[in-house]
Amino acid sequence: MEVISQEVSSYDRAKEVEDFDETKAGVKGLVTLVLSRFFIHPLENLQSLNASSTTTVYFQVPVIDLEGFEGSQRKEILDGILAASETWGFFQVVNHGVPLCIMDGMLEGVRRFHEQPKDVKIEWYSRDYKQPVREAESEYIKHRIKLRKTLSELLSEALGLHSDYLASIGCMETESLVCHYYPACPEPDLTLGATKHSDPSFLTILLQDNNRGLQVHHQSNWVDVPSLPGAFVINIGDFIQGQRSGWKLKPSSF
Repeated sequence: MEVISQEVSSYDRAKEVEDFDETKAGVKGLVTLVLSRFFIHPLENLQSLNASSTTTVYFQVPVIDLEGFEGSQRKEILDGILAASETWGFFQVVNHGVPLCIMDGMLEGVRRFHEQPKDVKIEWYSRDYKQPVREAESEYIKHRIKLRKTLSELLSEALGLHSDYLASIGCMETESLVCHYYPACPEPDLTLGATKHSDPSFLTILLQDNNRGLQVHHQSNWVDVPSLPGAFVINIGDFIQGQRSGWKLKPSSF
């Protein structure tokens, strides 16, 4: 018992994470035949999380159809966005104007990149956010910037403000593109995905693939977020709530 205690106390998680980063192996290097130790959760934490995730109540994440947002459907769309933002902080949008082929091309490009051999990917390994992006990402970003502008205007109006309000105070001025890749876990009983959190941003526009796993915390329950063809997941971040005390928007936990 004493040996185990000494082993645990001598474990330097930060050092192991730093050492792994130095290998430049990328996310696929995290999982081989065994799980990297810094991903292993204590058993009691896993049991507690699994117990809290069970629910017999059925909830459905709101889906907002943006078709007609520039015309007769605008008021209905604004009401839907406001209700979803206040009660969930999380919703999906369809008929948003981004071509399905662009969305599928982006997902396929991310998958192909991460599944390349390490010696190929290592040439792109960098913490410089100004690195050039490939054509598929470039086209996707162009369409997403347009969607971001649309959502900024709709959310501003839903809050009873002028359509350019959020843009004018810099809420939507900068953005970053993060391409997650989740390889199959060799020991899923020892770990869990990302822990409960909210995004430290104004707004997150998420394109998810067909792999299940994304959940949002709603009324003390974990609710699955289904992957809908051609849909984006919209997540209200912490900072947008902090801009004005009168707003009742709900930063979501997931």
